[in-house]
Amino acid sequence: MLAQAPGAFSAELPPAVTRALQEAGIPLRSVAVVVQGVDADRPLIRHNALQAMNPASAMKLVTTYAALELLGPAYTWKTEALADSLAIKGQLSGNLYLRGSGDPRLALEQFWLLLRQLRVRGVTNIGGDLILDRSAFALPIHNPAEFDNEPLRPYNAGPDALLVNLKSLRLTLSPDAAQNAVGVVTETPSEDLRIENRLALTRDACGDWRERIKVKADDEGIELAGSLSANCGDKALNLSPWSANVQVDRLFRALWRELGGSLSGKTRDGLTPAAARILAIQESPPLSEVVREINKYSNNVMARQLFLTLAAKRPATAEGARQRIEEWLDDKKLKLPALVIDNGSGLSRSDRVSADGLSQLLLAAWKSPVMPELISSLPLAGIDGTLKKRLGNSAAAGRAHLKTGYLEGVRAIAGYVLDSNDQRWVVVFLINDPKSRMGKPAMDALLRWVAER
Repeated sequence: MLAQAPGAFSAELPPAVTRALQEAGIPLRSVAVVVQGVDADRPLIRHNALQAMNPASAMKLVTTYAALELLGPAYTWKTEALADSLAIKGQLSGNLYLRGSGDPRLALEQFWLLLRQLRVRGVTNIGGDLILDRSAFALPIHNPAEFDNEPLRPYNAGPDALLVNLKSLRLTLSPDAAQNAVGVVTETPSEDLRIENRLALTRDACGDWRERIKVKADDEGIELAGSLSANCGDKALNLSPWSANVQVDRLFRALWRELGGSLSGKTRDGLTPAAARILAIQESPPLSEVVREINKYSNNVMARQLFLTLAAKRPATAEGARQRIEEWLDDKKLKLPALVIDNGSGLSRSDRVSADGLSQLLLAAWKSPVMPELISSLPLAGIDGTLKKRLGNSAAAGRAHLKTGYLEGVRAIAGYVLDSNDQRWVVVFLINDPKSRMGKPAMDALLRWVAER
């Protein structure tokens, strides 16, 4: 075991780490590592630390830490329902306006609560249109296929000032060996949804079951083809199959009908008139809970919502969010010259940061008043989130709070590790290499090495 004082410096990686990298075929030039005690003035390990690298989802550390300091852990978003006039005997003669503020967490349950508020306040029949007011954000047209040509995957949904249920639909696929079939259950309410089920049941290993499911979608419905093994058990299939307006329209009509209401008009974009009256407001959970969901489960869509919320002016833009983060870093005297932020989620090929930059950020966060909220939002090794099935039988289990990151050609971990002497360390490990997917053993070796010190 390498014995060095916390302030000592070593450019060398532990032998177990270099050996794992060699076995994976990953050259040292493709790797950046920093290990530093939270109270130390110098790193213990600092390898290739100034090189600008893609951090994948570890970029969420920048977004969530900035948000906790700039907005405060108790910050909330509000989604409003407004109308031109009050309902008379349950009849709302004009339009109903839904005005968003960028809430990342307007999930199915919260949306239902907003609609229920309308019902208990006397609205039953809406005679006009449902107007969706997204004016809090000013965004370019989003192409969900741009990143990886997977437009139906929910993680590719774009940001939206009126994001409802993460623009997603949840289906449950249930293998039925007795019927030699695969059943499909629609978990998310969706008015008049038609599903054409062409799934075949197999009896081979479950494996990467999602890659065997082929999905086609249009405004009329969804077609499922391919196969599912009987050995898989029930599987949740989350999709983002429609435009935002179609998705909200289907969900609103289904929930509103369940609540005993009706909508006569259509659903369309628009602005809320200045004279419109507020009928109901749905407030989000506090930011401290939102960042926990973003970091624990690496939620890209929620991270993009939070990133835009950081913009100082409305309508919010990505450039405005970047400018505010830059000003925040300057105020904190944090120098991250390699930092390039695209959308705040890490789901980008243009994002860049150095291992030194991330380590400086984590060291500053350790001394921040929002440190408890940030650390508790990170996955805990062997316990939960994206680390639930990782390092469970090692010294790092339950002692490493780390944000993970993964893209094709990129692997990353960054966060805090508590060693056997109860000293806490900042650990950053970035790999940018075509063989990065093979880098997990090397990363785990470093985490074990730090935890066992």
